[in-house]
Amino acid sequence: MLAVPIATETVNRDSSQAPLPFIERLCFERSAVPEMVNNTKIFKMAFARVYPLYIAKVERKGRTRQEVDAVIHWLTGYDDESLERHISEQTDFETFFARAPRMNPNASKITGVICGHRIEEIEHTLMRQIRYLDKLVDELAKGRAMDKILRS
Repeated sequence: MLAVPIATETVNRDSSQAPLPFIERLCFERSAVPEMVNNTKIFKMAFARVYPLYIAKVERKGRTRQEVDAVIHWLTGYDDESLERHISEQTDFETFFARAPRMNPNASKITGVICGHRIEEIEHTLMRQIRYLDKLVDELAKGRAMDKILRS
């Protein structure tokens, strides 16, 4: 078995298995590492590192960067300029959500399972906010209508 930190391309898996895509590695590692240790790594991870992966995921399914930006705007209240600033400054997830102008009050309507955990049962506020964003991107990639994604 390999035991490698999140920042690398492999995780705690049999070396004969292919590497996991980044987003799936976070899910796999979340179950393989004690919760607070893993949360700290995710919280300190640069949003700019994950953002292009969100874009790639939805573009593979025929959606656009503008739609990803729209769900981020809806969830956090950031506008295009402030979102780009956080990306260029390599802001970590913790700071990204702490400085969000306005978390959408309808975010609590985002329910379901992400990485094997029910979003509505995640107690840590920051982890729940990160998973809200993951869930919105997943719904976008699955082709769900934008008005349903944005809980309108």
